[in-house]
Amino acid sequence: MNISVKGEYALQAIFDLASHGSPDPVKIAEIARRQKIPQKFLELILASLKQGGFVASRRGAEGGYLLAKKAELITVGDVLRYVEGRQEERARQRRLNQSPFADLWDQVDRTVDSLLDSTNFAQLSRDWADKHNRFVPNWEI
Repeated sequence: MNISVKGEYALQAIFDLASHGSPDPVKIAEIARRQKIPQKFLELILASLKQGGFVASRRGAEGGYLLAKKAELITVGDVLRYVEGRQEERARQRRLNQSPFADLWDQVDRTVDSLLDSTNFAQLSRDWADKHNRFVPNWEI
């Protein structure tokens, strides 16, 4: 599976919003800084994700972006399919080429899709927090 920079940044933006843990909107500049994404590119990505129904925006001084639905309901597969397009076209091209590996690559695509579709952003956020909180030194004596 090939994931473009746009796809990677879209995942990072959704992850950032899912990890934010507040009902308040998040400013683009904050997401860009935390995720190290160029702000102008992030603006385009978030506009696209808004059209896809993944994020919502609020205008004004207290405005910004927030998830359009619960993080539990947004899977990595949903976001990637929206941003990158469907795998079926690539699979069809392989079958047309009559490659001896076409069936194998189709099976790999189905396995990867299954994993991505079973991974939601709430789960990713919890796993990431657990991983980083596990190694916090305790200086109590």
